[in-house]
Amino acid sequence: MALAGPSHLLSSSSTCLRRLNPLLFFAHRRPAWTPRRAAHRFCAVVSERDVFTSPEVAKSFDFTSEERIYKWWESQGFFKPNFDRGGDPFVIPMPPANVTGSLHMGHAMFVTLEDIMIRYFRMKGRPALWIPGTDHAGIATQLVVEKMLAAEGIKRADLTQEEFTKRVWEWKEKYGSTITNQIKRLGASCDWTRECFTLDDQLSHAVVEAFIRLHEKGLIYQGSYLVNWSPNLQTAVSDLEVEYSEEPGYLYYMKYRVAGGSRDDFMTIATTRPETLFGDVAIAVNPEDERYAKYVGKLAIVPLTFGRHVPIIADRYVDPEFGTGVLKISPGHDQNDYHIARKLGLPILNVMNKDGTLNDVAGLYSGMDRFEAREKLWSDLVETNLAVKKEPYTLRVPRSQRGGEVIEPLISKQWFVTMEPLAERALHAVEKGQLTILPERFEKIYNNWLTNIKDWCISRQLWWGHRIPVWYIVGKKCEEDYVVARNAEEALAKAQEKYGKSVEIYQDPDVLDTWFSSALWPFSTLGWPDVSREDFKHFYPATVLEPAHDILFFWVARMVMMGIEFTGTVPFSYVYLHGLIRDSEGRKMSKSLGNVIDPLDTMNEYGTDALRFTLCMGTAGQVCFSMVFCILLIKLVHFSVVNTPFYFRTLIFLQKG
Repeated sequence: MALAGPSHLLSSSSTCLRRLNPLLFFAHRRPAWTPRRAAHRFCAVVSERDVFTSPEVAKSFDFTSEERIYKWWESQGFFKPNFDRGGDPFVIPMPPANVTGSLHMGHAMFVTLEDIMIRYFRMKGRPALWIPGTDHAGIATQLVVEKMLAAEGIKRADLTQEEFTKRVWEWKEKYGSTITNQIKRLGASCDWTRECFTLDDQLSHAVVEAFIRLHEKGLIYQGSYLVNWSPNLQTAVSDLEVEYSEEPGYLYYMKYRVAGGSRDDFMTIATTRPETLFGDVAIAVNPEDERYAKYVGKLAIVPLTFGRHVPIIADRYVDPEFGTGVLKISPGHDQNDYHIARKLGLPILNVMNKDGTLNDVAGLYSGMDRFEAREKLWSDLVETNLAVKKEPYTLRVPRSQRGGEVIEPLISKQWFVTMEPLAERALHAVEKGQLTILPERFEKIYNNWLTNIKDWCISRQLWWGHRIPVWYIVGKKCEEDYVVARNAEEALAKAQEKYGKSVEIYQDPDVLDTWFSSALWPFSTLGWPDVSREDFKHFYPATVLEPAHDILFFWVARMVMMGIEFTGTVPFSYVYLHGLIRDSEGRKMSKSLGNVIDPLDTMNEYGTDALRFTLCMGTAGQVCFSMVFCILLIKLVHFSVVNTPFYFRTLIFLQKG
């Protein structure tokens, strides 16, 4: 089939064009205006000195001039908000890209959509501000620097935390601007004079202030609870950093003898992780399961533990259809078991060291790697006639988004934020129409997550990030004796007032979850907590937030909660969620999968306009925007507009004219 020529593309009815993209094509134009005449009037070529020298352009637009045109736009200050024509500001906080990142199609998608909106309202005369920036990306950046040090023969443990942090800053100064320069290559008309980094002094000040205010209200607390633990990274990780994959594994069936019964009196239990049996504190069955009613209230003997007894209990959580209908309760290593234990007041046993090896609770298996122990334990169960069978089973395995290792549910002392009171106000914001989520179907997902929200683990055992502003007292218990302060001097003064002049203090070595600082992004970038700053007064709250739908819970909802908590105002009026770009098999783009297409390669071959025009046709909130379709459409658009100066090229001149 022949591709449509440029005359066909541009001679379509105005109704069709507006339907294609209402932000680019206006309903009312003077009859004499045509795209060709507008291009002739407003477009220009760029000389080798990066300045415009002629109002004329060649018949075929040379997209190799895009970078020079962009530099000229930026040098003229066209991207800064202009109050000359009055009107309410139109503000978009750009989702901060990871400082370790490189451009991918997801960046190209959000840059395209946000740039369309910001240019449109800028052309309408409203003061338009698009706030750019980058995130320090705690885990990702630390991994990159650790690999760099390893190449030099240096381990992180060989350095102090201060020395390591200094090396990370050196790396950041050298390589941290890569993603920023690539976003500029996409034509993003951000106000780069207001560019922010989550570890800038201003934003760091905001993070400390937020922690202190939440702690003073009793919303931040410390405690030992079950968290997602990364043995290789040696840190707790957020839910967002855990990806579940279906993988082949086994269901292990083994015998738990009933205490006081005959040798043949036992209960068979099916589990995918037999190595956690050393942490068993109970055996549970469904109260309506008649097969096991006679055992409820008795004791069972945990295999290979030299006769340790645990109670046999009944709980409606147990699924009679799974395995044998008998569940081992290991609350130190399973989220569901943990909640059952908390509900019933059962003890919690931890059998795992932080490096993924078994601890002393595992007896003879102490020091063995968790997966090595699994194989050895099963072999011993077979030898002692306590193994029944092992059958293939599809597992839902939690893996670290960064390192790919299997995440371990583990009891660990961490800092948490109580989320329920914060979530309640975020729910009311949507209910009262103060916040609009588009597409509307995502409101249900937003509401469901906030209604069932869990407390947020905000501490990370990393060396790169915002240090937790807590100082402990030497010789005192960490859980009971500490001070929260804005800096070391204030902490020492508080400690001396409470414990005497001879007191010694030391700061908590952990850092805050990256998402904690990101949650403050719409207002920390504008000067908060100094609400007298001109930027804060003029540009807060923002107008639109435009992220991918997969971070609705982890970033968007947290920004709403923090914005209301610290400013009393919803941080933006609209959340416009775009879809994800996936490969032909429906998978997210991933370098490890080898399914990434670099937008820079596409732009070098077809031009930025063709890429951006294609991406802006993706459906908002769509689950899958196939890369196969994307590339075919880029080629179609490229050949359709190659002989016509495209609309993106005239937008800034229309604004000035």
